[in-house]
Amino acid sequence: MKRIILLLFFIPAIIFAESLYSPAWGFSMDLPAGYEYVEGNGQDRFSFSGPSEVKFDLVVYNNTYQSIKELVDDVNRRLSNSGSADFFTYRGKEAAILELKFGEYTGWALCLPLTPPSGTRGGMLLALSYAPVSGTDMNLFHMSALDSINPSEEDRYYPGPIMDYAYPRGELKEVPLARSGSSARIRENDAEAAQILIEREFNVLLNYMETPFLKEAWIRYYRFIFRDSFDRVTEAAAALVNIFGGNTSVSSEAKRAFAQTALTFIQGFEYERNFEGSDFTNLVTAVTEGRGDCDSRAMLWAIILFHAEIRAAMMLSPQHGHAMGLADIAGVGARFEAHETKWLVAETTAKIDIGLIAQEMSDPEAWFGIIFD
Repeated sequence: MKRIILLLFFIPAIIFAESLYSPAWGFSMDLPAGYEYVEGNGQDRFSFSGPSEVKFDLVVYNNTYQSIKELVDDVNRRLSNSGSADFFTYRGKEAAILELKFGEYTGWALCLPLTPPSGTRGGMLLALSYAPVSGTDMNLFHMSALDSINPSEEDRYYPGPIMDYAYPRGELKEVPLARSGSSARIRENDAEAAQILIEREFNVLLNYMETPFLKEAWIRYYRFIFRDSFDRVTEAAAALVNIFGGNTSVSSEAKRAFAQTALTFIQGFEYERNFEGSDFTNLVTAVTEGRGDCDSRAMLWAIILFHAEIRAAMMLSPQHGHAMGLADIAGVGARFEAHETKWLVAETTAKIDIGLIAQEMSDPEAWFGIIFD
């Protein structure tokens, strides 16, 4: 049996590739690792360069166009673009996706409406991701970059516009939740769509394995999955919060007791590995079938804690091939410092209490944090 110890587990953790956020317009984006800002005005025009000569441009228009279609028509005219356009609804608002074929470039573009936090009349966002025709196929990066856009604060925990367009979620259906005797509504296509997103982003991640951006890419990979998965399992997480005791605002002891109950639930899942792809079980499948590896369990645990109004995160060790949960709660136990918070550690695969960690995994230098809020 592994020796389990209590220890202070402190190390400053650098969180890479923070999302770009516009306080004026309310949108944010989380571009793939290694993209560099090359020009713009820092307010409504941004240009980035990525690997293999990929380009990413973002422009915000204020009161310039009366409709998304008018913006699409103008983009096609100005670029002499011969690619097709398709209109769809994202989060109840008209949006458009454009195939880009202009000059020596191909790629994709998105047109999205904006709702500024100030409540004033919204603008429109145009994002273009493109690369030379003669170069490497960069569609994977185009889709990942465009899908990372959150048009508003409310979209930060919702599937991105590319996934929502390409894989409609379907109707809400009542399904049983694993190991709980309860059920919740989940959209009928969410498990499949979530796994497709995971595999896509894992293929993006693979491009960074021998580069200086690997840690940054790992962090973005998990952040992206969290964003895509959160709403897909939100009713399931809310149902589990009620089962596990609900109100955690009474005391720090109540928060810790809730986190332990949720952890015990997750620890009871069937241990599963799949080395043919991402080796990450999507969270819809995890919560309904009670199976998954350490990282999917840690993320699901974090989402359950989010719904109980407890800050939670993850930490990852490629060296150990392992992930653990993190919670911002009081009490004794092993802690890991990231983003100026000394998080309590949670092992999701071994049936041990929160705050315990195996001695052979206790070197903080082997871990880095992944923050979701």
